[in-house]
Amino acid sequence: MEYLIIGNGIAGVCAAETIRQFDAEGGITMVADETFTPYSRPMISMVLAGQVVSDQLPIRSRRFYEDLQITPVLGNRISAIDVDQKRVRIQNGRSLHFDRLLIATGADPRPIKAEGMHLNNIFFMRTETHVRNMLAVIPQTKKALVLGGGLVGFKAAFGLLQRGLDVTMLITSGYPLSMQVDQTAGKLILDELRDYGLKVRVGISVEAFDGNGSVTGAQLSDGTHTSCDLVVVGKGVLPALSFVPRDKIDIDLGILVNEQMETSTAGIFAAGDVAECVDISRKTRWVNAIWPEAVTQGRIAGTNMTGRPLSYKGSLSRNVLRILNLDVMTMGLVNPPDTSEYEVICTGEPRRKTYRKLVFRENSLIGAVLINAIEQGGVFRGLIQNEIPLNVPNSVLSQPSFNFKQLLI
Repeated sequence: MEYLIIGNGIAGVCAAETIRQFDAEGGITMVADETFTPYSRPMISMVLAGQVVSDQLPIRSRRFYEDLQITPVLGNRISAIDVDQKRVRIQNGRSLHFDRLLIATGADPRPIKAEGMHLNNIFFMRTETHVRNMLAVIPQTKKALVLGGGLVGFKAAFGLLQRGLDVTMLITSGYPLSMQVDQTAGKLILDELRDYGLKVRVGISVEAFDGNGSVTGAQLSDGTHTSCDLVVVGKGVLPALSFVPRDKIDIDLGILVNEQMETSTAGIFAAGDVAECVDISRKTRWVNAIWPEAVTQGRIAGTNMTGRPLSYKGSLSRNVLRILNLDVMTMGLVNPPDTSEYEVICTGEPRRKTYRKLVFRENSLIGAVLINAIEQGGVFRGLIQNEIPLNVPNSVLSQPSFNFKQLLI
């Protein structure tokens, strides 16, 4: 059996380890555009902030490929998949055969429509190389512009602040983390950022960059101009699937997979940020591009690629982060449609900067936003992920005194 894995991120790594666990003799080839030993992408922002060094990023040893008898083909991107011939073509002209294929290419930074994107010192922050390139020019820069109020934007802004730069965040929506929290939580986060001294402008975007060789400023959507000599674009990601034949493999935003992480073509699987599967809380297909789901999906895919049936229940969005003096935890569906199908309970104490929003469908918890006082978040996540019906009134969970033992009565 010849296994071919496209991508050496965490989904591909976990798939390869699982395959080797069950099949000691099959050939495994991994193709990846990066040449580094598999590393922790969530930690690259810590390199930018100076909290860790690049040598601390790897998640596997340098002998990873050798120990698992994997043939690495690094520094190359896939240009096409020939489904009928069971071959993939690499941009260097080489082609590889497979019996089982896993697409674990992750996601690429979402591009923006703005003139002047060709100028130097405009960066995305998705890979170790991106951060290395930023660090190389930071000593010569003073004023940074961070586009986007999501997780990448936060991490980039914090890292640049730690490096001593004057940082301004531009957020198109009305508040930060608009994909993860609601307006109330977003306002708490926005106030915290501004109280810290970070310049944050909301409801605004960049229309064009100017400069002679390197960026020196940006024209904004409100007609104003701001100077900058470094820009980080953090407007989210899109599944990396440009090489996937849409007439052979079903695609929506991501590659559609079933409970075995198999695509619409037998023998071809997808996992990680490129895969679109059922979201547990939303009850519809969704791409949850987060590390823990990529780990699980890689293991599920690897198991099924070896012929051992194993089902994946579905993905669940969740994030936990520290924003200055705020602990923020979000999970599941936090901004449901305004219909009678959902019950939303919000509580909090503004003076203590605490906030709790719980979303219910019938007698089940399906979403939560917690600002500070997040200790019960693990219980809430378990209730959502395992779809456990509640045997107490929904309002009980909104109380600060709630204890999971109340669910055992």
